[in-house]
Amino acid sequence: MEKVQSGQRATQPGAIAAFARFVLCGGGVGLASSFGVGALASWIPWVLANALIAVLSTLLATELHARFTFGAGGRASRRQHAQSAGSAVAAYAVTCVAVLTLRQLVAAPDPMLEQVVYLSASALAGVARFAVLRLYVFARTRSQAAGTLRAACTLPATVARPSAHARPAELCRAA
Repeated sequence: MEKVQSGQRATQPGAIAAFARFVLCGGGVGLASSFGVGALASWIPWVLANALIAVLSTLLATELHARFTFGAGGRASRRQHAQSAGSAVAAYAVTCVAVLTLRQLVAAPDPMLEQVVYLSASALAGVARFAVLRLYVFARTRSQAAGTLRAACTLPATVARPSAHARPAELCRAA
């Protein structure tokens, strides 16, 4: 029988559920960001506008991913923000290269074409970010997983400890 402790983190959702949440949270922030970049770029250079919006949207998206997408069970830590920022820098580079390449190929691109290129590059970078965030930034560490296992499978004092080669499932059955 498993014990649920009040301080225990929420369970991490499966890959499909996490990806759906990632698309809703990150995609929603990304879509709003694309309009923000377009509006801000009418006042300042596009690369600077993209950088400012990328910083703000990364902070917001990281919080949403920590709370909802990956089941981290609360606010994102400074470490998670820093690691997420690293993946956002790569995504920023992808969107910059895509739009700047478009501007090299088309002298005065239509704003709609620019949005399509920007959103396509963002989607490609987003899939890569999902993998990085799920597998690295918000992944449970071995020590956290071991702590969860110990909390769920505590052995009574009268039961002899199984051999060092026992699997986690066997430890739970021994309790």
